[in-house]
Amino acid sequence: MTQSRVIQIAPEESISAQSLSTEVIDSANTQPSFCRIELTEEEQCLRLHLERKVERAFYEAGKALRELRDRKLYRSTHQTFEEYCRDRFGYSRRHPYLLMEAAVIVDNLSEKCDPMDHIPPTSERQVRPLTKLDPDTQCEAWQQAVSEAGGKVPSSRIVKDIVQRIMERTKVANPYQLGEVCQIIAKDNPELRGKGGCWCIVSQVNDFSCTVTTWDGEYSIALQHLKSFDYLPEECKQVKAISDRISLLYSPNIEEAAVKVLKNLGEIKRPYLTPLEEKLLTLLEQEFGIINN
Repeated sequence: MTQSRVIQIAPEESISAQSLSTEVIDSANTQPSFCRIELTEEEQCLRLHLERKVERAFYEAGKALRELRDRKLYRSTHQTFEEYCRDRFGYSRRHPYLLMEAAVIVDNLSEKCDPMDHIPPTSERQVRPLTKLDPDTQCEAWQQAVSEAGGKVPSSRIVKDIVQRIMERTKVANPYQLGEVCQIIAKDNPELRGKGGCWCIVSQVNDFSCTVTTWDGEYSIALQHLKSFDYLPEECKQVKAISDRISLLYSPNIEEAAVKVLKNLGEIKRPYLTPLEEKLLTLLEQEFGIINN
């Protein structure tokens, strides 16, 4: 037969559930005190150097991308800059242009802001709202954003709010700028029949209208029939390059098939051509002697 043993706990050795619970809670709430360890002068310099590299990472990327594009250093492996950035860095089509534009703004801020109290941006998103302002006003907006952030690097939301306030303060009757790419809204205007959805480039800013260039000519369009695509300056330049190529080809007397291709290109909702669209446009340029075969 198996014998069982009973172990008794003396009263002075027993632990109540309440005291045990209190002890566990107190232990969990106890945090180790932070022990500050000073850095050597060499370590302080290294830390500052590395922090600056982190802060300027997006800026350095934008500068490098611009040189890669301008010198066409992608041409040995890729047909276009966008394809190269996608395959090499995993960037979307727009991302390299955002970084390049941000680098331009950082250079402008460094040049125009007081170097003694200038707090530089640390990300592309922080300066993206500044693309809506002219270079002189960008510095004013950034300094206001830094002040509102308590002298620290402001968030993109703070910068966006500051930019919006400045735009409302300086609002004029015509909000469009030379070179801006807009979409034509043909609703309630029979004179724009067939132009609805087409892109156009602002070539002249009037009081209550804009003179714009489309794929088949120039038109004067009232403000209510225009809507900005909000393209970056680099993207507007891309559309201008496409527009110039189309203008060299178009005339009322060219074949109907060619007109349809050009009209299709005049309705794209992006600042670039697909590989097939590029081939079609190049084929027409070769056919009409714009470029050699």
